[in-house]
Amino acid sequence: MDIFKTAHGAVRGFRASADVVAVLGIPYAAPPFGVHRFREPAPAAAWTGVRDCTEFGPVAPQSAELPGSPVWSPGDEDILTVNVWTPAPDGGSLPVLVWIHGGAYTFGSSAQPDFDGTALARAGLVVVTLNYRLGFEGFGHVPAAGAAAHPDNRGLLDQVAALRWVRENIAAFGGDPGNVTVAGQSSGAASVACLMVMDRARGLFHRAIAHSAASPFHTRDIAAATTREVAAAAGCPATAEGLTAATPQDLVIASDRVVDDYRRDPESGSRHYDPSLYAPVLDGDVLPTDPLTGLAAGAARGVDLLVCHTTEEYWLLDAVGSSAKLTTEEQLARFAEDFGLPDGLVAGYHAAMPEAPVLDVYLAVFGDLLFGEFSNRLAELHARAGGRAFLSRFDRRRTGPHGAVRAWHCADVPFAFGNVDSDCVAFLIGGAPTSADHGLARRMVRAWADFATTGNPGWPGGDDPAAQAHIWSTDDDPADARPTAVRALWAEAEFPVLRP
Repeated sequence: MDIFKTAHGAVRGFRASADVVAVLGIPYAAPPFGVHRFREPAPAAAWTGVRDCTEFGPVAPQSAELPGSPVWSPGDEDILTVNVWTPAPDGGSLPVLVWIHGGAYTFGSSAQPDFDGTALARAGLVVVTLNYRLGFEGFGHVPAAGAAAHPDNRGLLDQVAALRWVRENIAAFGGDPGNVTVAGQSSGAASVACLMVMDRARGLFHRAIAHSAASPFHTRDIAAATTREVAAAAGCPATAEGLTAATPQDLVIASDRVVDDYRRDPESGSRHYDPSLYAPVLDGDVLPTDPLTGLAAGAARGVDLLVCHTTEEYWLLDAVGSSAKLTTEEQLARFAEDFGLPDGLVAGYHAAMPEAPVLDVYLAVFGDLLFGEFSNRLAELHARAGGRAFLSRFDRRRTGPHGAVRAWHCADVPFAFGNVDSDCVAFLIGGAPTSADHGLARRMVRAWADFATTGNPGWPGGDDPAAQAHIWSTDDDPADARPTAVRALWAEAEFPVLRP
């Protein structure tokens, strides 16, 4: 029988395939509402009998409606849950991979079809995915109110609580709590980088995978200013009492209003181009330092790190309409000024892309600013501090029925999970997968499985991971030399990006 005994009670899963059992929606912490709202995650309540865990738990408060994924409904509260896929329900001590989804710290969930863990479990891993608090609930700054504790970075604290659940319970599912890899993409990858330098997460994982890590971070002043904007849009005081009186739905709606205001106002600075409101807060407590500084100081020297980014990150954000469209040199110059980019950087991209229109130059620069260069630096600084680091770039491109298929943000995830046949990822990968795509997916799944097992994904790391970066592509993909040609242009750029 597919029944497992956790510290809080027994759970029943189902056969996701003949050789893999899935157990979905297991609470790892109490619902973070009522007396637990804006607080550190509290322990989940125990239950008696066998809990049926055959469906994903509710998603965190958000307004997004993603293809094939559940939507949030006000009143859904039991959002802090994990999902497990295991190929060894009757014993064993397999490597564990814990996945943290992306979504600009504002949307998404572990229930997205491309995060199904079946293929990775077949490769010999016990796979865990999780939900955590998003938006204001997870990353909004709540001013102190007397003795009340409203920590920043509650979403990161949720992730730590999920890792503690893994340490205490994963052996029941055939996993080895002494061999845990934490992985993520975009804001999930940046979360991984934060966990690497957080004291609260120390010892809870042994390896890390970061795909397209997002570079923006906030100071407490930036986070407090965002709180004032969101509170004004919600019509409540920017105090602990006022924010607690506002419902989660109120704050979701208010956050969307603030985002819309930034989108409409080209004079609003860096947030106009992609107005993500929330990010990890450099509070000196939960997050003692930014990941680049922490890794450079050797804070995670004993954690193996595998980094990947795509070569055309920002084309996705343009395709889905979440980014401002820049079509003139004047707009591009204003963009560079708003982000404080080094002199000559935009001109250098023009030289590397001599036939490209302004929009493409802007997308290339923005993609490297937010994802590509930050990812490169994570690997390099970790290696220089004595850690083992491996770097790769996803450059799978082809011509599809609607033109060029880009190696854009998120396109690598279905390949790494081995889920390229899911209908819900057709847009991301440019249509139905080819036989070459299936081969690429098998290689990427194997690399993740090998890294989680041994710390070696199949190519060299060393002191200069960028010089030995592995390129993920199909055999007939054209090579893109731009990532190496423009890296020197970023030498004077400051990271992490602090917005706004």
